[in-house]
Amino acid sequence: MSRQDTLIKVVELQAPQSRVWQALTDYRQFGEWFRVDLNEPFAPGSRSTGLTTYPGYEGYEWLATIETMEPESLFSFHWHHDNVDAHLPLAQRPTTRVEFRLEPIDGGTRLTITESGFAALPDDSRDSIIRNNTQGWDIQAEHIKAYVS
Repeated sequence: MSRQDTLIKVVELQAPQSRVWQALTDYRQFGEWFRVDLNEPFAPGSRSTGLTTYPGYEGYEWLATIETMEPESLFSFHWHHDNVDAHLPLAQRPTTRVEFRLEPIDGGTRLTITESGFAALPDDSRDSIIRNNTQGWDIQAEHIKAYVS
């Protein structure tokens, strides 16, 4: 049986690509709509650290490695899962890759959010992580939609 490896969420935003790009790649703006207090700007190859501020998850550590920043087109990072291998420091825990791809559409921007790498997660936590992240991306899609409108 094959394991699910990827989540995809597509949202159409009534905002120009430049506005969506800023909301995604300016770490302060990203933190506002994503509900995370980040410590430093995003740059390819850099680490991003902070604490979540989302109600019910306040204080959870955020750790990601920024991968790609192609202006107004593609932003991606690998982030660590705090609910896997809890005995390890966060930096040593498994990651998945998150990609935000922007495309122009009439009246705005199509944002495709793809998270991949779930097949490599431990069997005992994979299904719950996929379920939680599916719900999470539904929520975050609404957050960015409201933020850029």
